[in-house]
Amino acid sequence: EVHLVESGGGLVQFGGSLRLSCVASGITFSTSGMRWLRQAPGKGLEWVSTIYPDGRTHYADSMKGRFTISRDNTKNTVHLQMNSLKPEDTAIYYCAFGLTRGQGTQVTVSS
Repeated sequence: EVHLVESGGGLVQFGGSLRLSCVASGITFSTSGMRWLRQAPGKGLEWVSTIYPDGRTHYADSMKGRFTISRDNTKNTVHLQMNSLKPEDTAIYYCAFGLTRGQGTQVTVSS
C-alpha cells in the first residue's frame, strides 16, 4: 500500500520561504516519479511540480524560479523548497504518486 506523509507547512509572511517534505512508503521510490499538487480555498486541484527518477524536473509556470523540487532516494523523501511566497500560494499542498495523495500540509502566506 502506498503511503505518503507531508510535512513542513505553516504560516509565513509575503516573500518568505518554506520547505515541504514528503516521505513515501510502499513504492520503489528510486524508480518513481513524484509530484506536488496544491488546492487553494474554493479552487480545484492544481499541479505544482514533478520530479522524475532521473532527476528531471518540471514546474507550473507560476512556480518557475520560485519553487524547487528535489529528492533524496536514501530517505524516500521528496522536497519542495518554496521561496518568494505570495498570498496566492496559500493552499493545501499534497505529495502524489500516481493517483495516490498524502493528507496534505497547509501553507498560508500572509500579505
